[in-house]
Amino acid sequence: MQKEIKTSHLSTKMKKIGYFHIGLAMFLGCMTASAEQTMTFFDDVVFYDGYNETIFGADENDGVLRHRNSLYAVKMTDEQLDAFGETTEMNVTIRPLCDNYDRIGNINLAFVPKGQDSYTIDGEGVERIELGRFITPFMNYHKLPNRVQYSFQVDYLTHLFHDTAMREKYDFWLEFELFGMPYSANTQIAGCADRNDIFSGTLEFVTSEPAMASNDDNVLIPIVMKKPEYQGNNLNNYNSAATDEIGKTEKTFFFTLASDVNDAQIVLITSNHGANANGEEYNRRWHYVYMDGSEEPVLTYKPGRESCEPFRKYNTQANGIYGNLKMSDEEWQSFSNWCPGDVIDNRIIRLGAMKAGEHSVKISVPEAVFPEQQGDIPVSMFFQGLKTGKFKEDAGISSIVREPFVKVSYSGDLIELSSEQEILEVEIYSISGNCIYRSFDNCNVISLTGMGKGIYLLNAYLDNDVIATHKIVRN
Repeated sequence: MQKEIKTSHLSTKMKKIGYFHIGLAMFLGCMTASAEQTMTFFDDVVFYDGYNETIFGADENDGVLRHRNSLYAVKMTDEQLDAFGETTEMNVTIRPLCDNYDRIGNINLAFVPKGQDSYTIDGEGVERIELGRFITPFMNYHKLPNRVQYSFQVDYLTHLFHDTAMREKYDFWLEFELFGMPYSANTQIAGCADRNDIFSGTLEFVTSEPAMASNDDNVLIPIVMKKPEYQGNNLNNYNSAATDEIGKTEKTFFFTLASDVNDAQIVLITSNHGANANGEEYNRRWHYVYMDGSEEPVLTYKPGRESCEPFRKYNTQANGIYGNLKMSDEEWQSFSNWCPGDVIDNRIIRLGAMKAGEHSVKISVPEAVFPEQQGDIPVSMFFQGLKTGKFKEDAGISSIVREPFVKVSYSGDLIELSSEQEILEVEIYSISGNCIYRSFDNCNVISLTGMGKGIYLLNAYLDNDVIATHKIVRN
């Protein structure tokens, strides 16, 4: 079995008075004082009723192409593509408006024939891949917290953004997809009567400097792209277009590799849906992925978090998933495939060197049931290979929740902390566990002067009982 790497956050641990949050960089041990930049592609753009055929906001002069109320796009400029460095994080922020249910959202990358100022969803020559998927919480926009952030480590996209052959052929368009509806909120949320705005969303990429050099080493093959929620019939066992054989939840996808590659991977995104009685949404099943007809799977996984409790605070609208009382890990593991307010994992299947020719990949969920022929498993998958180089072996590894409580930036020997919450206290510990710095005043600017080379842990105590922890590396 090949190594699986999840490019998203997974779980939390308790420490002192709140959740102990460690950033992705702490786990990787790669956070340094190197420069980085943030590029914003969607800035608090408003989504509307996905079932309404009228496209709202289409006349806004904001550079956003509105395909429908649930799918928007912006073209990436050459300057933006040129700027991406070796390390890239994709951050999505959702703010609730008049939809108080859990919805599926995702970010796509569309490849549009070069030189077009616009394109249609199913336009000739247009292909797309899914970059990240998430589930919105049940949210009442009058209550706090009134926003939730989802983070994905997507270093592998940098190879694609700098690929000269791809960029000569295509323009790259980022798509923000979020399908929702306001009908429940129209009656349940004060101020939402007769409104059809559902959420607003922001999409940012944080990337390291300097920029990566251009290359023609990248091979990209879109394999399958999930269908929107209202179309359904992704992977199931009851529709001939969604399975290899009626009665079996398995589907084989084929692709052709035009040239040998030195290093290859498949990026896979799946989530189980079906909220009817005993639906697949509430049953954790083993998933198996097979390559080229082999009987030995290259990936075996069962979706679901250890616990959904870390995301309870975002679910400010009463709902039947969280209830009124906290649940044990065992209770969550007994029914939840995903958590409202959390990402869906990007699962990366490392394949190593591969030969040119015809290849196949099969996904099988043999125990899936789909009562009353409801529900399905949306599948997105793409192949990426490098002809000569190799992908970062540990790119994207994370096993804990990363939340936007404290942002850390560097300026020489100074660390600047920013947060929507008040920072009450800051501590810095040596890697051996000794407290070498503590301050209750001026907590937003910390001097590292006098601290030698090495690894340090910074704890920021916030006024909402959260301890945000960051790893500091002094070179």
